[in-house]
Amino acid sequence: MNNVHRRVSSEGEELILVDDQDNEIGFLSKANCHDGDGVLHRAFSLFLFNNEGRLLLQQRSEKKRLWPGYWSNSCCSHPRRGESLSIATMRRLNEELNVAAELELIYHFKYQANFGEAGSENELCHVFLGNLKGTVRPNDNEVENIRYISADELDSELAKNPGRFTPWFKKEWKMLREIYAEQLAAYAI
Repeated sequence: MNNVHRRVSSEGEELILVDDQDNEIGFLSKANCHDGDGVLHRAFSLFLFNNEGRLLLQQRSEKKRLWPGYWSNSCCSHPRRGESLSIATMRRLNEELNVAAELELIYHFKYQANFGEAGSENELCHVFLGNLKGTVRPNDNEVENIRYISADELDSELAKNPGRFTPWFKKEWKMLREIYAEQLAAYAI
């Protein structure tokens, strides 16, 4: 099967449950983690920049249960049972964007966001910055569209149309701009 059309996740895969300090406390299916107000689980968000310092944004597939069609960071997902963050991030980059990147962990934070009756995210999310290596070829089961944007252009768009973006992305970007600006400047224009 062509890499840009393969199915790479399911509601039955087991995610890692964590406490507020990111200690592993168990496992639960992806579906159950996202039901109702959600169950706290480990996640990651990747912010990837091209050689020109522009951020790769992705529009989530319309097939997604939560926030379909919304714009978000370059790649985000969950480590699965038995996976480290380093293995999970590389796996997901390959599965979702068919690309590799050098990644730097910047921070982690906890958030919860409801998407109506469809469910919620309740995550302890690890935020990484990185440089793209290779040509991005999005998996159309995961990604509706991609585009590149400068930091200032993104700030302007977020101010004008915040409802077009996922809640975690807005929180992460605000923290990167306000608290981790020095680290962000090493990647972004």
